[in-house]
Order: sequence, then C-alpha cells, then structure tokens
Amino acid sequence: MTSAAFPTVEEYEAQVTGWWRTGITRIRPGEILLRGYPVEELIGNITFVDQIWLMLRGELPTPDQSRLLEAALVAAVDHGPQAPSIAAARMAATCGVGLNNAVATGTNLLGDVHGGAGQQCMEVLREIQERAGDGGDVDAAAAELVAEYRARGEHVPGFGHRFHPRDPRRDPLLELTERAADAGAVTGWALRAGRALEAALAAGRSRPVPMNIDGATAIIYSELGFAPELGRGLFVLSRSVGILAHAWEETTSGSRIKGPLPRPLLAGYDGPEPRAVPRRA
Repeated sequence: MTSAAFPTVEEYEAQVTGWWRTGITRIRPGEILLRGYPVEELIGNITFVDQIWLMLRGELPTPDQSRLLEAALVAAVDHGPQAPSIAAARMAATCGVGLNNAVATGTNLLGDVHGGAGQQCMEVLREIQERAGDGGDVDAAAAELVAEYRARGEHVPGFGHRFHPRDPRRDPLLELTERAADAGAVTGWALRAGRALEAALAAGRSRPVPMNIDGATAIIYSELGFAPELGRGLFVLSRSVGILAHAWEETTSGSRIKGPLPRPLLAGYDGPEPRAVPRRA
C-alpha cells in the first residue's frame, strides 16, 4: 500500500517522465519521432513548410494547404531596415554580440504594435463571422464593426499602410486564397469577411484603405484553421528569416557600434539649455 507521501518506484517514475509529457516528439536512443513520423523518413520527403504544419497541427498538410501556408510565410519575410525589428537586429550585430543575440534582439521587438496586427486582424475576422452567423450578411456585419471602430477612433488592424499606397503583397495572396476556395481546399469565409471589411472601410472615402500584408496573411491563416495566437507565431517565424539575413549582412560588413542615426547627425533635443549644477553647502 502506498500513500501520496511515499509513492512506489513505478509511480515516481511516471511522475518524472510525465513532467514534460508531449504528443509532439519522442526521443529514444537511435529514434526521433516527430508527431509519430520517423525523422529519417521525413528528411527529403517533405518541405520545411510541411514540417511547420506537422509540428503545429499534428498531421501533414494537403498540397493546397502547404501552398497557401508557404505563400503567407514567403510574403512576410522582410520589409527592409526601416522596420524596427530589422533595424534593432542590425544595430545589435554591430555591437559585437553573437548572431543569435542579434536575431533575438529583432524578434523581441515583435509585439502588439509591431508584429501583432495579423493576430488582431484574425480576431476581427472571427468576430465578423460570429456576428454574421451561418448564411448571414457578412457585409452588414463588417460595416457595423467598422462603424464601431470609427466611433472609438481606433484603427482596424490589417488595413492601410504607412508606406505603400497599395501593398504589393495583397493581390497575389488573395488570388491564391480565392483559387484555393474555388477548389474546395478552404471554405472562403475569411476571404469574404476580409473583402467585406475592405469595402466597408472604403465606403464614403475618396481614397480607399486597402488591405495590407497583415490582413492578407490573417485571411490565409484563418482559412487554414490556425488560432490567432499561432497567426502571430507564424509571422514571427517568417520575419525571423529576414532578421537573420540583415543581422548576418551587418555582421559581415565590419561596421562597429552603429547607432540609430548616421554619425554626423545627432538626435533632436528639447530639454533645458546648459545650466550650472548647484554647489553643495
């Protein structure tokens, strides 16, 4: 007879091995199983995108699912040194830290404001779906939601861009999603909701507010059945490739301690003019 205070050897072993119990990976001497597949059989037979899907979802994707996921990941890889995550990684690389530290510096900047719009847009798309219900008026639900955002003075995530009048990544991503919906690979619900949002935002304006990369990838990740939180994770995974490339370029450039401004320039200052420090009595 045992008690909670004095478990048997078998009970104690089960507690220890169950501490990090997982359905993702099994490691034994000479064996690596990933979601039940021997790693040696996956090597050379599936793509990296397929592997991402397998690890997150537990099964291998269909060719259509893999194609859509890959398109979204490719589209969001990089947006140049003006993106804070890229700039921070490059700056870190000139300070002599390791490549992993520079990449981590960049990815750590991907939060709610810079990097979070995709997840936020996925949540908006889901809300439109819930408001419209089965067979409901998606356009009316989108118009209602946009009116609420405007009343609060808030920006609808996934639309408009501070740099691009029309995001060049929007059209190819939506076209791929539309083809997948026509083929029955996805339902098309998020695509309908996203386009309804875009139309509602354009109503009554002389200039439209087109969908950006965050909105387009939010549609794809939603169509593919990913949770909004995973939508952000997938964006971070994608952007990490660009961050790595920029960090490596800066590492190999030989530059040292590059600050946020070129050396001849100094940051603006609006504090007090020089003044004397009071002397102690």
